Amino acid sequence: MSTSSSHDRSSRAHLNLTDSKHSVTSLELFFDLVFVFALTQVTSLIAADLTPLGMLRGVLVLAVMWWSWVGYSWLTNFVRADDGAPRFLLITVMGVMMVMALAIPEAFRDAGEPSPNGALVFALGYLAVRALHIALFALAGRGDPGLLGTLLRFSLPTVFGVGLIVTAAFTTGPWQLVLWVAALTVDLIGVLVIDSGGWRLNSPSHFAERHSLIIIIALGESIVAIGAGMGGLPLTWPALLATALGMVVVISVWWTYFDFVSTVAERMLASKEGAERTAMARDSYTYLHFPMVAGIVLIALGLKKALSKAAEATALGDVHALPDIALWSLCGGTAAYLGAQVAFRWRNTHTWGVQRPLAAAAVLVVPSPLGNRNSLVQVGVIALILLAVVGYESVRLREFRAELRHAEH
Repeated sequence: MSTSSSHDRSSRAHLNLTDSKHSVTSLELFFDLVFVFALTQVTSLIAADLTPLGMLRGVLVLAVMWWSWVGYSWLTNFVRADDGAPRFLLITVMGVMMVMALAIPEAFRDAGEPSPNGALVFALGYLAVRALHIALFALAGRGDPGLLGTLLRFSLPTVFGVGLIVTAAFTTGPWQLVLWVAALTVDLIGVLVIDSGGWRLNSPSHFAERHSLIIIIALGESIVAIGAGMGGLPLTWPALLATALGMVVVISVWWTYFDFVSTVAERMLASKEGAERTAMARDSYTYLHFPMVAGIVLIALGLKKALSKAAEATALGDVHALPDIALWSLCGGTAAYLGAQVAFRWRNTHTWGVQRPLAAAAVLVVPSPLGNRNSLVQVGVIALILLAVVGYESVRLREFRAELRHAEH
C-alpha cells in the first residue's frame, strides 16, 4: 500500500493516518480521564461488598472497561485522534464511557432484587463503544484488504461477546456472572486466535506511551484511595504512618515499571516489524498490562482499608487488622502486578530474572502469618518486599540502567 494512496483515502474520509513519529495527543490524555473515574468506581464497587463475589464482580467490570479502552489505543495509533472525524468520535465515546462508569455500581444484581436501569445502561454503552470502534477502523482501513480482513474476523467474537453482556443485563445472580465470564472469554480468546497480521501498529513509541500513561493513571487512583481512606477522621500518628507506608508501596510499584522495564519493552517493540510487531503489542500491552492495572486497583483497595483502620486508632498498637478480603486484595494485587511483569519480561526478552518471581511468591505467603496482625504491620511487610526488589535491582542492574539512560540521550 503506497503512501500516496493512503493519504488519498484518509483525505476523502477526513482522516489522517499516523506514521512512526506519531506521539500521544492531548485529546487522548483527556479521553483517559474517564478511565480514571472508572477505576475509582471499580474500587468503590469492591469496597462496598468485601467478599470474594464482590471482588470477582469488580475485576469483571474492570476487564470490560479495559477492553473498551484498549481498542482505542490501537485505533489512535493508526488514525490521528485530534483531527477530523476521529476527534468527534472520541469525544462521543468519552461521554458513553462516562455513563458506563456511572452505571458500574448497578452493573450486577442478586436474585430477587428489582431490575436496575444501570445494568442495561452499562451493557448498551458497551455496545456503542465497541460498535463505534469497529466502524471507524473500517472507515480508516478502506482499500487495505489485510486490515479489513482482520477487522472482520475480530468483529465476530466482538458481536458475540457484547451480545452476552447485553443478555446478562436481563439476568441475576450466578447466571449473570456466567454470561459475563463467557463474554470476556470469547473476546479475549477470539483476538488471540485470529490472524493478527492485518493489524497496523504505525508508532511503537506512541503505543508504549499510551500504556505507560494508563499505569500512571492507575497509580494516581491509588494515591486518591489512600487519601479517601481517612474518611474525614482526625490525622493521628497511626494514620500518618499508614500514609507513609502506603506511599512507599505506590512509589515502589511505580519504580518497578518505569525504572527500566517500560523503556526496554518500547525498544523491543520498535525492533519488530509487521505481524511480529502487532503480536508482541497484543501480548505485551493489550493482555499483560491488564493484570498490572487490575493489580494496582486491588492494591489501592487494600491501602484504602488500611488507612481507614489506622485513622480509627489513637495509638500504634491499637490499629486493627485488615479484613481478610482487603488483605488478600493488597497481597493478591501485588502478586498479580509483579507476576504480570515477569510474563511481560518473558514475552519481550525470553528471560525471567529471580527477584520479581520471588517477591510475587512472598506476598502471597503474607496473608497466612499476618492474618490477625495490625494493618500497619501488614502493609509494612508488603512495602519491605517491594523495597527489597527495588534495592536489589538498583544495585544489581546499576550498569545496565546507566547504559539505558545514556542511550536515551
